[in-house]
Amino acid sequence: MTIGIAPSETTDWRAALDAARGLRRDGQEEAALARLGALRTAFPDRALIAAEYALAARALGRDREACDALCDAARLEPGSAQVWWLLADCQAALGYHAAAGAARLAGVEASTRDPDLLAAAAALQRDAPDRAEPVLRARLRQWPSDVAAIRLLGELAARIGRYEDSITLLRRALALAPAFHPARELLARTLSRVSRPVEALAEAQILLADDPANISHRMLLASILVQTGNQDEARVIYQALLAEHPHLSRVWLGLGHVLKTVGRTDDAIAAYRAAIREEADYGEAWWSLANLKTWRFSPEDVAVMRAGLDRTDDAAHRLHLHFALGKALEDLGDHAGAFAHYAAGNALRHAQLGWDGDALQRQTVALAQTFTPAFIHARAGAGLRADDPIFIVGLPRAGSTLVEQILASHPAVEGTMELPDLPAIAQRLRGADQSRSLAEALARLEPAELAALGEEYLSRTRVHRKLGRPRFIDKMPNNWQYAGLIRLILPHAKVIDARRHPLACCFSAFKQHFAAGQPFSYDLGDLGRYYRDYVAFMAEHDRAMPGHVHRVIYEAMVDDTEGEVRRLLDYLGLPFDERCLTFWQTDRAVRTASSEQVRRPIFREGLDQWTHFEAFLGPLKAALGPVLDAYPAVPSGHLGAL
Repeated sequence: MTIGIAPSETTDWRAALDAARGLRRDGQEEAALARLGALRTAFPDRALIAAEYALAARALGRDREACDALCDAARLEPGSAQVWWLLADCQAALGYHAAAGAARLAGVEASTRDPDLLAAAAALQRDAPDRAEPVLRARLRQWPSDVAAIRLLGELAARIGRYEDSITLLRRALALAPAFHPARELLARTLSRVSRPVEALAEAQILLADDPANISHRMLLASILVQTGNQDEARVIYQALLAEHPHLSRVWLGLGHVLKTVGRTDDAIAAYRAAIREEADYGEAWWSLANLKTWRFSPEDVAVMRAGLDRTDDAAHRLHLHFALGKALEDLGDHAGAFAHYAAGNALRHAQLGWDGDALQRQTVALAQTFTPAFIHARAGAGLRADDPIFIVGLPRAGSTLVEQILASHPAVEGTMELPDLPAIAQRLRGADQSRSLAEALARLEPAELAALGEEYLSRTRVHRKLGRPRFIDKMPNNWQYAGLIRLILPHAKVIDARRHPLACCFSAFKQHFAAGQPFSYDLGDLGRYYRDYVAFMAEHDRAMPGHVHRVIYEAMVDDTEGEVRRLLDYLGLPFDERCLTFWQTDRAVRTASSEQVRRPIFREGLDQWTHFEAFLGPLKAALGPVLDAYPAVPSGHLGAL
């Protein structure tokens, strides 16, 4: 074990120290300790001697002496993270856990100057986890309780999607150093990201109890409250922050999002405008105005956004400004200019995310081949016999929010939001490294395991159910891929496939900058292929499980709202309720891009907006192939062959 302590002048004491180390390596700990004790008396200002004395003392089980020596070493050389780690381990062995935690925090402070950790942190910032990981693992082999390295490894795991590994590492860091706030904050954010908001909330509350004035921790708590549907509590936090710090643009933005969600549109606009007043080039604030859909920018706004593009080189600001300018110019009738900005924003986001359409197709083909009628029949009676969930699936911008708002107007149904819980369960079944096929994983599950997964889903989503109604909606559109999983674990749950004309749906998604979760939507070719694979997969599902999925065609809902609503409620086994026809009067939080559109009656003008851009949609049409001409029917052929 090498202790990192700053070098000092070479004198006879260093030769004597090397001799003592040799004795310790040869197993002569008593002789080594005696020699090191004499050296400590002769050279009381040498931290390295004190540290070596501590190692020899610990080898003999004399932890109290070791702690005393390490306290001296830390006092003499406070910049040595390794001395603090040794002291913390020694104090923990003696039961002094609070002191050990404090020593580890001192080690974290010292490690901010450590070249290995600085190199690993820099690699993470450059999005090069492959360079950071070997450095951190080597560090932890030598110093297993280096909480700074553990936290960095936890951050690395989260960045590459190994969220459970990240959570395990961060909990380990906090077990060693409970007051290590950066580890706890990252843990709360990671738990929130994997849809474990109750646990995330507990971590955020610990952070605030220790540091109640911390702006970052208060904003974290507010964001978690939003995730759990506690919009009013989040609003109170944002407003309190602004009373103390009125110039924080990101707080104005958070407040605007909450106000938009609860339907206070004018107040949301004022909050977004306040964010822009504080930071003129704040792309996300401009996009948030555009994302209201009902908002119209003035020519002056367009000029300010264009000037912002000229000024800023921040990638996040630029892509948001491009999407906002696309919306502004579309409303002004400049369709060529609008498309140029939509294309520029999408290109920036596509470069950040990428998308593997082949991987999706392999998964869906494997699932379709697995879920045969015989496979389903063999598992009859398995799963959890609960009919609470109503899944609305499809593509984003296909009318799913409209269907949700209609159903949430029924007294037996509660609308929640796009819940990430089913994808999280599917991801876990595939394994932390995603090496297993979901189809293979599902085929191996026993009936009791299927029922347990159904119960897990209901347990995870319970936090979002506030009204006590018997049925609730999960509107995550990507769940179409998991229609078979739903059938296995919740055989009595209902699945609604919301479908819209492929050009209208896909181009509407292309115009949308999604906060997360839709990486296929930033390229017209990727969008067309995704829509095509979705249609083919659902057709295979219909053949294997007739009647399991109810399809709502958006254009039919617009043309015959009452008839479509009655058919929808019949499928759900619910009595007709007139309130479903006046859905825009329903007072509920809506967090999706269509939040303002579903707060007014059904309108027809959005049906053909894509036609203004048809000249630019060649790659989309080519990727859609026969699905485009066949809509709303499904062309013949099988998944992977369309």
